Amino acid sequence: MLVEVNKALVRHFFEAQAKGDLDAMREMMAPDFVDHTVLPGQEPTREGYLRGVAEDRAAFSDIRLIIEEQVAEGEKVISRLTVCGTHDRAEFMGAAPVGTELLSTGIAIHRISGGKIAEEWAISLGPQKLTQARLEQEIRERERVEQELRVARSIQQASLPKEVPTLEGWQITQHYQPAREVGGDFYDFQLLSEGRLAVVVGDATGKGVPAALVMSTTCGMLRAVSQALDSPSPGVVLERVNEALYPNIPPNMFVTCFYAILEPQSGYLSYANAGHNLPCCRRHEGTATELWARGMPLGLMSGMSYEEKKTGLVSGDSILFYSDGLGPV
Repeated sequence: MLVEVNKALVRHFFEAQAKGDLDAMREMMAPDFVDHTVLPGQEPTREGYLRGVAEDRAAFSDIRLIIEEQVAEGEKVISRLTVCGTHDRAEFMGAAPVGTELLSTGIAIHRISGGKIAEEWAISLGPQKLTQARLEQEIRERERVEQELRVARSIQQASLPKEVPTLEGWQITQHYQPAREVGGDFYDFQLLSEGRLAVVVGDATGKGVPAALVMSTTCGMLRAVSQALDSPSPGVVLERVNEALYPNIPPNMFVTCFYAILEPQSGYLSYANAGHNLPCCRRHEGTATELWARGMPLGLMSGMSYEEKKTGLVSGDSILFYSDGLGPV
């Protein structure tokens, strides 16, 4: 799992670099980051590295970065890259901007420490003009990716609830906005027997069509298990779904999920957690706590059990369920 987390961190780092998002890059880099491949006059520090990225963005109107291959072992992640861009803004490596499409291939090695990128080693063949054949190949690849994203978005939208349930005396509000084109995040509401309401929030690892399919499958399993049980409990639902998902989920993928059942009349909320972000419960008197419960993500291992807990809600209390990112709405 750590190896996959490290690979994902490097992928996000490259995505931010292509967009010129220096703040996101800085957040992913260790304060004492060291760049072992510096150009003349460039500092090997984090800020020196970021200045270099800013200079590249100033010279190119668009930069496309493609990870051709990625392997990892221990703290190291090795990536084989292709970088394309249009040199049409400012001088680059002594050359004036003339709108030329340039391509560079190379290999980058990153060392991860404490969840941050601590060091980078890189080697590149240097910028080359794109041939017409390469341009056509890139256009076809871009069209293929866009088609895959359209399919993933349609799967994702079909899996999410069309409306928010209405409960007398309760206010329920939802907001969904993926950070990239398609995310694996999902939420759901399930009306159960005796007027109870199940609230589900989760996140499937990965992106594109595979993540959308896993997300859709998990949503369907959660609904089916909840409806099949006479009196479902959060822990049992997660156990059943984990057993059904484990043999069918693609390698190196898993799903985090927080499953809660609200009893509107009494105000009791029972819940279980499969490795998801902890919801925040704000009490009417101004205090705040996290809803903690232990449990492994879905699809990782068979035979898992999930701790169940319960809390009481009164007028003025509120709970924030969220996925792996929060931002201004």
